[in-house]
Amino acid sequence: MGGNMGKDVAAGGESNRRPPPPPPMPLGLRLQLIGLSAAIDAVERRDGTVNRALYSVLVEHLMSVRADPSPDAATGAVRSFDFTIDAARGLWARVFAPAAAAPAATPMPVMVYYHGGGFALFSPAVAPFDGVCRRLCGDVGVVVVSVNYRLAPEHRYPAAYDDGVDALRFLDGNGIPGLDGDDVPVDLASCFLAGESAGGNIVHHVANRWAATWQPTAKNLRLAGIIPVQPYFGGEERTPSELALDGVAPVVNLRRSDFSWKAFLPVGADRDHPAAHVTDENAELAEAFPPAMVVIGGFDPLKDWQWRYVDVLRRKGKAVEVAEFPDAFHGFYGFPELADAGKVLQDMKVFVQSNRAARATA
Repeated sequence: MGGNMGKDVAAGGESNRRPPPPPPMPLGLRLQLIGLSAAIDAVERRDGTVNRALYSVLVEHLMSVRADPSPDAATGAVRSFDFTIDAARGLWARVFAPAAAAPAATPMPVMVYYHGGGFALFSPAVAPFDGVCRRLCGDVGVVVVSVNYRLAPEHRYPAAYDDGVDALRFLDGNGIPGLDGDDVPVDLASCFLAGESAGGNIVHHVANRWAATWQPTAKNLRLAGIIPVQPYFGGEERTPSELALDGVAPVVNLRRSDFSWKAFLPVGADRDHPAAHVTDENAELAEAFPPAMVVIGGFDPLKDWQWRYVDVLRRKGKAVEVAEFPDAFHGFYGFPELADAGKVLQDMKVFVQSNRAARATA
């Protein structure tokens, strides 16, 4: 395994120790992170709104890439294309699939992906997320469906969760439009949800909604597992890792986190809202809640909240593994130049294969 799998919370969780020095990073990566942080700060206003005019220039124009139906040899001959789920609300998805399956190929698992961005930013077309999904397809061995959910603050809680569930309902009833089943067969009964940061939060809530309400009557789609990558949870409390790593770790800090919750949560709600603050008391997990693999980075200010989430799942009797990367900052796996970004994909592959096999023999 690439990460430290299954580590106990007591060993990897909250600590009052001084923060470690920043892990070594190539200069080019540091400059990328500085640019990303600057773009985020430029479009996020203090009042909890987003400057969409500037956002359209910095993100939609400069950072986005078109779907590419042509095979890309550098990413294992992965093709991509978009399809519409509900044009009225701008709900669409980008598919990442092999150029062609081998003759008599076994149907591939499906991974429905929810991108990060604090609920308020980005889309499947943004280059880092497009790249992640290409690598998930090529390295993990899944057909990826990356969902473009509605963004806050224009669309607050529970819009992103509603869109996430509706994407699953669409796939259950229609399959994957544009994908020839004879060309690349898929196994919707081996469907996994994955996403990083805010996307990891969406993964949890969508999985629980699906398991409680839709799974019993689903025709084709069954959740085999979830992979929240550095999921975005929080609360009114400031945890030791938030305080120790604020202003030290890249990408995430208290100010940006507070903005995201202010933009996403209902007007007047605080960070102890159940969407953000998953606890023993408010986490009513469905009996069919799927196995989870939670990815945690040691240099992520949100890691204490993520360990608490793992602990809630365990106390609720749910199957959960942890892949911990001690030097990983928030969003690390979006940067393929990092060794851990490749290792976590191998952990995901093992999780997908083992859970798919378990379900197939159930």
